[in-house]
Amino acid sequence: MTVDDLQHLLQTNSTTVTEEYTRLFHGRGNTYGAYRFLTIDSVNKVLFAVLFEANKEEEAIISMLHDFYTSEGKWDALVLQQRYLPTSPSTVIAGELAQETYAIENTLKYHVNFQSAQNIGFFPDMKRGREFIRNHAKGKNVLNLFSYTCSFSVVAMDAGAHSVVNVDMNKNVLTMGRENHRLNGLNTKNVEFMPYNILKSWSRIRKSGPYDLIIIDPPSFQKGSFAATSDYEKIIRRLHEFTAQECIVLSALNAPELECEFIKALFRENAPEFEYVERLENLESFPEIEEERSLKNLVFRKII
Repeated sequence: MTVDDLQHLLQTNSTTVTEEYTRLFHGRGNTYGAYRFLTIDSVNKVLFAVLFEANKEEEAIISMLHDFYTSEGKWDALVLQQRYLPTSPSTVIAGELAQETYAIENTLKYHVNFQSAQNIGFFPDMKRGREFIRNHAKGKNVLNLFSYTCSFSVVAMDAGAHSVVNVDMNKNVLTMGRENHRLNGLNTKNVEFMPYNILKSWSRIRKSGPYDLIIIDPPSFQKGSFAATSDYEKIIRRLHEFTAQECIVLSALNAPELECEFIKALFRENAPEFEYVERLENLESFPEIEEERSLKNLVFRKII
């Protein structure tokens, strides 16, 4: 694949672009050979490219992106993030960023920030997971572990959830999560935002239970606070303490080195009262040459 091939693919994929968050190119799944270091997204009015590794073709790619951005005329700004550098800097290559920028998915809006951190505030590959929660949240008490900016909570409340408890040790992302509810006109009277280390806060989490619907969506590794290989089971082991008689768990993990069997085994060994139901399909726009290395969204149901 050449840079010209990449531009042609972008032109083809851009024909269906709307205001919704759209991945135009996903190299991370190793389906495009040498371009595994690159992703390109359409985020409402922003064309957003991320370079995960330094590469000799970087200048050629930036030039192509500028030409593509200019010729299409669909975006107000072109932003490039160099994830491989220490602070993951983002640069506005062309156009001008609006004061407030949003990711849009299924009519709901989420604040995003292209210039403040490694992650912009929204994970588009989790769309199927959010749709699952939308379809199961009505009237439910929901627990959202590792909530980040609370997109699951926004979807759940919009779908008619009775209550949602969001837990994340980062106060800043919870603040953005609160703003995401307000952005969509959602009342937060029955929404809690807990800025705690989950593994050290079980008593607080139990207090607002029991829960009918639980989302577990941790980072695969976060230095000093969480490692999936050793800490994921600590959560599964505690489920019996705060789950309702009828409870569904969406257990997620985005760790290429760990397969679905890793999570299934944790439930068999630590929460046998839950049965495995299904793995949610990933989006076609996030192709992965090895399916087991891709995002895992596994559904479990409590056996009555």
